[in-house]
Amino acid sequence: MRKQILKPRKTGEQRRRNYKVSIEKRIKRYIKDGGKGNLNLRRSPVEKLPDNLKVGGDLDLINTPIKELPDNLQVGDSLYLYNTPIKELPDNLQVSGGLNLMNTPIKELPDNLKVGGNLDLMNTLIEKLPSNLQVDGNLFLQRTPLSKKYSKGEIKYIIEKKGGYVKKIILL
Repeated sequence: MRKQILKPRKTGEQRRRNYKVSIEKRIKRYIKDGGKGNLNLRRSPVEKLPDNLKVGGDLDLINTPIKELPDNLQVGDSLYLYNTPIKELPDNLQVSGGLNLMNTPIKELPDNLKVGGNLDLMNTLIEKLPSNLQVDGNLFLQRTPLSKKYSKGEIKYIIEKKGGYVKKIILL
């Protein structure tokens, strides 16, 4: 009897499941190694992250199916959520760098949000700004309901009236 030389290929479903398991292992290894540096999960099938996750550098979730972020997430640099289905951010989110929410269906932000860099809300459904919003960089609001309804001066006034600030430029 002849030995089978070629093994049958795994199905697409098996490959997707294996890839998802490898991503979960990468996240666990990142946490075990102390959460230092960047965590790049761009275009991965990640749908959930563990609670109390601390990322020392950037957290890149661009083009992932993630719908929510864990409670008490801390990001040491920038958080990239561009092109994700995320609809809301958790309370107690800490982002030391920029926060990119461009092309997401998000409509509002949590109160007391502090962003150490730019806050990019371009092409989102954002309808109102939270109390005590603190942005140390620029605020990008192009192609949003807010940019169609208010002027830069009015947006700045609304933010300041609610106890917040934008240190650099508001872009409509």
